[in-house]
Amino acid sequence: MVGIVGWGAYVPCYRIKAETIARQWGGDPESVRKGLLLEEKTVPGMDEDTITISVAAARDAIERAGIAPHEIGAVYIGSESHPYAVKPSGTVLIDALGIGPHVHVADYEFACKAGTEAMFVAYSLVKAGQMKYALGIGADTSQGAPGDALEYTASAGGAAFIMGDDKVVAEIQATYSYTSDTPDFWRKELEHYPQHAGRFTGEPAYFRHVLAAARGILEQSGHQPQDFAYAVFHMPNGKFPLKAAKTLGFTREQMEEGLLVTTMGNTYSGSSPTGLAAILDVARPGDLILLVSFGSGAGSDAFVFQTTDHLPALQDKAPKIRTLLERNRRYLDYGQYAKFRRKIIFNSPV
Repeated sequence: MVGIVGWGAYVPCYRIKAETIARQWGGDPESVRKGLLLEEKTVPGMDEDTITISVAAARDAIERAGIAPHEIGAVYIGSESHPYAVKPSGTVLIDALGIGPHVHVADYEFACKAGTEAMFVAYSLVKAGQMKYALGIGADTSQGAPGDALEYTASAGGAAFIMGDDKVVAEIQATYSYTSDTPDFWRKELEHYPQHAGRFTGEPAYFRHVLAAARGILEQSGHQPQDFAYAVFHMPNGKFPLKAAKTLGFTREQMEEGLLVTTMGNTYSGSSPTGLAAILDVARPGDLILLVSFGSGAGSDAFVFQTTDHLPALQDKAPKIRTLLERNRRYLDYGQYAKFRRKIIFNSPV
């Protein structure tokens, strides 16, 4: 049995409401809320980035797993907002948490599915017997240009998962990936904000890949939608995952626990992983969980998890993500938000 032995998540305390952004650009707040099914999103603090988010989430994952940090043999961080173009985020994390130096480290990038990439590789190394534990993380401080549709959803947060084969809380029963060259979203070298193909990112990109990966893993595993207690799909907004779920035959009730986007926004590489973390926070032994990520460019990773009797003892060992979303919320106006996201660059006087 190989799967998750510890998990943790982190979201910043800062928020901005969708209606605040809409009013800044002359939009209709009610139309934005209904169109995206999103009320507000998280905003990284001035001193927060992918590394700090990853460290906070990984610290809780280690606490839940009850293992010594140096037992972790590999650390992989998936993100499209690594702070450095040339310098790995993972090296900072292993020193901060006392994991290194005898550890394999790499950063991953595949738009919003980089987190599940990291999880898949961590799981595969443990399954292959290369190491006892491996850590996979999805985290982002996502970007959206001023006035662009992405600005309403692009947020910050992440989740970390330690894979192992002892005292597993969620066994990975199956994995499946579906990938193609579908250029719906991109950011070139030295560009600060990504570009996207608007509505094109829906049917030929998100839905094609998410539905194909979900159908593939259902066929491979022999499960039907009704077999699952929970399902989580990548959440670029509130509508897309619910539409995908309905198309596949999943109910709103199966989706509700992992559907964080309405009050968190789209954390990109942290989106479906944080949804999984929210589910693990409340799931019961024996529950089946389906996770399907999506990354523009484009691809989806799918996982089938089954929880075990070891899960309940770990759920209260670290803060739950819905608790993090509710406590200490600090709302920003658009000017503060622009400063925090460095949309306004201040030049020091000579």
